[in-house]
Amino acid sequence: MATAAIELKNISKRFGSIQANKGVNLSVNKGEILSLLGENGSGKTTLMNMISGIYYPDEGQIFIDGEEVVIRSPKDAFRYNIGMIHQHFKLVDLFSAAENIVLGLKEEGKFDMKKVCARVAEISERYGFDIDPNKKIYEMSVSEKQTVEIIKVLYRGANILILDEPTAVLTPQETQKLFTILRRMRDDGKAIIIITHKLHEVLSLSDRVSVLRKGEFIGTVKTAETNESELTEMMVGKKVTLDIKRTDPVDPVDRLVVGSIDVINHDGVKVLDDVCFTARSGEILGIAGIAGSGQRELLECIAGLQKVQRGKVLYNNPQTGEEENLRDKTPLQIRQLGVRLSFVPEDRLGMGLVSDMDIIDNMMLRSYRKGATAFVERKDPKNLADTIIHDLEVVTPSATTPVRQLSGGNVQKVLVGREIAAAPTVLMVAYPVRGLDINSSYMIYNMLNEQKKKGVAVIFVGEDLDVLIELCDRILVIGSGKVAGIVEARDADKNEIGLLMTKSDSLQEGGAADE
Repeated sequence: MATAAIELKNISKRFGSIQANKGVNLSVNKGEILSLLGENGSGKTTLMNMISGIYYPDEGQIFIDGEEVVIRSPKDAFRYNIGMIHQHFKLVDLFSAAENIVLGLKEEGKFDMKKVCARVAEISERYGFDIDPNKKIYEMSVSEKQTVEIIKVLYRGANILILDEPTAVLTPQETQKLFTILRRMRDDGKAIIIITHKLHEVLSLSDRVSVLRKGEFIGTVKTAETNESELTEMMVGKKVTLDIKRTDPVDPVDRLVVGSIDVINHDGVKVLDDVCFTARSGEILGIAGIAGSGQRELLECIAGLQKVQRGKVLYNNPQTGEEENLRDKTPLQIRQLGVRLSFVPEDRLGMGLVSDMDIIDNMMLRSYRKGATAFVERKDPKNLADTIIHDLEVVTPSATTPVRQLSGGNVQKVLVGREIAAAPTVLMVAYPVRGLDINSSYMIYNMLNEQKKKGVAVIFVGEDLDVLIELCDRILVIGSGKVAGIVEARDADKNEIGLLMTKSDSLQEGGAADE
């Protein structure tokens, strides 16, 4: 019979008028992976923060190995061998992996870094991590930083691991690698809790699934005995149609013509090589590619944020009927023409929004230059904030709540909603549903379809090939900074796109597929 590593009984937590968790019962067994599902703001992270000692429950009991415990701080959590890997990493950039792993641990005299590195190597070998203990954090990819965070809690002896959105910023290959490691940990007797929104990952990885809705525990099911629609209904409380209603483009007009552009980054590396394509009004053009293939640089050079070494970015202005070369324009001029970029970055709060500002002030960041006086007009941004909160169902006490107090997914809705509200003629969105629950994701897809119906040229960079095929009209596949092909989404095959994504040599000429 399975033995519970950790059990929660009637756990409740309030923040002022907000009931984050109410009477939650949950248990995780040794040698088990439990997925924790729920919409954005349903109390998943709050609940895990109580297990890891960041918050203290208002009511309820926590049992570890059958004995009641009191967890008042992360130090207490470590004492009970609980380790949490957060969505936003807590690492010192200038330190090496090994230095971050032992940071905060007590040691008589100086740390013997040779011993530390040997222990890190031992943990890596046991579970299949690939990490250089002497590498500095600022030199690492996102998945390497995540590896450091996981090893950090294992180094401290964690037997109960909590991972908050661990795959949100990982490539499909990195995700598979992480899953292999987690399965090895499970087989080693660890109890693992994963907070995630990706239902196909839940079904492929976990043993059981627990669902929260509006802070309340709905139930736990065995993964082998459930499916996506049943889990979605448990999360949302009603049947959700997981269909993207794609309409045919009406009178498409060439809105943006990108011709033979080259971009070289600050390290002197050519990140875009002879890229050609056309984005049309009333159409969604998808961009597919393995992470780091040049998707980001492509959108940024259209938005004027990256210097283009060669080629042209021609914009057919619907107001004047004239063709304008965006290469000659500043980012502000490009925005004023109606070309909007909503890039949902890996670091949502670091790059997209100002965390200490409230939602209204974050709306004003896009419009304050229009002010004619020294006093900033707050009425329009407040109306915009209220509209976004209502239309996208942002879970927040009010529009004056600091953005840092919102859950990750609600931050994202604010970020995407702000750009769509600007009524653009070209809307570029990158990873707009990263970290969002399935219901919120479909809200965003529907919003993009609404923009398409209004005649907007939508460019959508996504990670999920199934969604790209279902949502887009055409898909541009990019590999190693070159166009590998452009396919009609209605006739596209997932395997065909996958092959194009990994094809980097013997590429066809950039514009050939677009004729």
